[in-house]
Amino acid sequence: MKLLHSGKVRDVYLDGDDLVLVASDRLSIYDVVLPTAVPDKGALLTQLSLWWFEQLTDLVPHHVISATDVPAEFAGRAVRCRRLEMLPVECIARGYLAGLGLREYQAHGSVSGVELPPGLVEGSKLPSPIFTPTTKAPVGEHDEFMSFGEVEALIGAGRAAQVRDLTLAVYARGAEKAAAQGLLLADTKLEFGLDPSGTVVLADEVLTSDSSRYWPADRWAPGGPQFSFDKQFVRDWSAGLDWDRTPPGPEVPAEVVEATRARYIEVYERLTAQEWRSSP
Repeated sequence: MKLLHSGKVRDVYLDGDDLVLVASDRLSIYDVVLPTAVPDKGALLTQLSLWWFEQLTDLVPHHVISATDVPAEFAGRAVRCRRLEMLPVECIARGYLAGLGLREYQAHGSVSGVELPPGLVEGSKLPSPIFTPTTKAPVGEHDEFMSFGEVEALIGAGRAAQVRDLTLAVYARGAEKAAAQGLLLADTKLEFGLDPSGTVVLADEVLTSDSSRYWPADRWAPGGPQFSFDKQFVRDWSAGLDWDRTPPGPEVPAEVVEATRARYIEVYERLTAQEWRSSP
C-alpha cells in the first residue's frame, strides 16, 4: 500500500483502486495533534463509525467496502473504502450551543450566518438544529466558519442544499438514537464525497466521540460546561495550561488519558449496547 495522507488522527493508504483508512490513537484538540496517545481510541472510533454507517444506510450511501479486508496490523481500526472526490467543506450540525459555535454566537449572535435568539448560554438547546459549515484547514491551521452562501459558491447551490439536508438528517437520526440511550447529541461534523456517478456519499468517520459531542441527558445543565463523552475533557484540561493552542501540543497526564479513554468506551457501549473488548 502507498501512504497518501497522514492527517491529525487518520492515515490514508492507496491499495489498488481502494483506500484504506487507518484510525490511529493520536489525539488532537484545536487542530493540534498532541504528543500523547489514547489506547484503543483508533479501534473505538472505527467500530463506532461502522455501527453508525449501518444505522444510516437508508439516508445516505457510505464509502465502506470492508472492515475485515485490511492489513492484519491495522485490524480493528481500519476500513477499506471507495475512492471519492471529497467535497471541500466540513459539514457540521448543531442542536446545542457549545465549543466554537458558542464563541461565534457570543461574538456575532449567529453561527455560520444563521441568526440565533438572544440570551442563549453555553449548553442551550437551539430552537432547531442548524447547519454550520466550515472550511477544511490543513494540519496545524484552523477551520473557519462559512455561510451557506459561501458553500453554494464553492460547490454549487444544488449540491450545497443536498449536503445541508443530509447533514441535518444524519444529525436527527443520531440525536434520536442517542436520546434512547440517555444521551444528548450536541453537535456533529460530517464529510461527504462524490462517487464517479456524482452521487453524494458519506465518508470518513460518523457520529464518533471525535467528531461529535455527546452529553448525558440527566446531567444537562445550560449555563456552563457540560459533562461530555468525548475529547472535550482534554480541551477543558488544556484550558488551565500556559499554551497558545499552536504546535507543539502539551503532554497529557496519564489520569487525563485514562479518563478520556473511559468516556470513549462508555459512549460506545451505551450507543451500541455492546461490551467493548480491547484487542489483545
